Amino acid sequence: MSMSIDNRPRLQKKFFDEVLYSYKDENKCKSVMQVPKLVKICINQGIGEAVVNKKFVDEAVSNISLISGQKAVPVKARKAISNFKLRKGMDIGVMVTLRGKIMYEFLDRLITIVLPRVRDFDGISKKSFDGHGNYSLGIKEQIIFPEINIDKVSKIMGMNIVLVTSTDKDEEAYKMLSLLGVPFKK
Repeated sequence: MSMSIDNRPRLQKKFFDEVLYSYKDENKCKSVMQVPKLVKICINQGIGEAVVNKKFVDEAVSNISLISGQKAVPVKARKAISNFKLRKGMDIGVMVTLRGKIMYEFLDRLITIVLPRVRDFDGISKKSFDGHGNYSLGIKEQIIFPEINIDKVSKIMGMNIVLVTSTDKDEEAYKMLSLLGVPFKK
C-alpha cells in the first residue's frame, strides 16, 4: 500500500479543496473551470538611485530574491532621459514573476506574516483593482518581510505586488481573493 503525501503549499491546498467549491456554489457556476484562479504574482521594485550607484540594483536583486524565493532579474531602461541622467540599457529596477507553488507560498507569507507587521494595519483597500480582475498592492518598506536583515539594508525601498487572476471582472476577483484569505478592509 502506497501513501501519498500532500506536499502542496497550505494556501494552494485551501484553494483547491475549499475555495473552488464554495465559490462555485455561491455564484452558481456550472463548472469549477468557471471559477477565477490566481495565475501569477508579479513583484516589481523601481530603483531611482541606480543611476548614481549600481550597488543598489545588486542589493535589490538579492532582497527581492530572498523575499520571493525565486531569482529576481534587473530591469533595463528602454530609452534615455537626459533630465534623469538615464541612458538606454541602464539597470533601473528589479522584477520577479511567481507561479505555482512558489506563488501560493509567497501569498501565504504575505497574508499571515508580512501584512500584519505593517503599523496600524486594518486591511488592504478594495479600490486597487485595475478593472481587469488584477489587484495591485504597494508596500513602502521592504524591511517588513522577515527574510530581510535590517542591519544589511543600506536604503529602505518600496515595491509593487500585483496579483493577476484569470477573470476580467473585479467583483469576481475580489470574491475569490476574499475566500482565499486576503485581508480586505471591511
